[in-house]
Amino acid sequence: MQAPKVPDNEIERLSDLKSYHILDTLSETEYDNLTQIASEICNTPISLISLIDENRQWFKSAQGLDAKETPREYAFCGHAINKPDEVLIVEDSRKDDRFKDNPLVTDDPKVIFYAGVPLITEKGFPLGTLCVIDNEPKHLHKNQINSI
Repeated sequence: MQAPKVPDNEIERLSDLKSYHILDTLSETEYDNLTQIASEICNTPISLISLIDENRQWFKSAQGLDAKETPREYAFCGHAINKPDEVLIVEDSRKDDRFKDNPLVTDDPKVIFYAGVPLITEKGFPLGTLCVIDNEPKHLHKNQINSI
């Protein structure tokens, strides 16, 4: 497993994240609607809005997953925020050296497929992702990728 690298602008990114006062807040219908729509578009059982702070990946919204957070070093989204202009797509994590022995892959929830779109602030900082997850390999069509 390869833990995600910490972005070069981490101090500024975390400051921007904290300015939103969203971490550890209750679920909200608007965010839950977004994750539900993403799961439906991509036909995945799990969809998340995740935010990456110093030590964890915290879920503002989670469809199909009961966890509220995971350690940052396991976070697929931690990799996604390092390329904020790209959608990170992992069609089969078991074949990807970054993830194949990640506990989120080898144990529950068995993240085999992952697609994450970085969530970028007005200042240009990636705070986390809107992502979809499946426990089997998957390929998204271009229109699905463009819709999430």
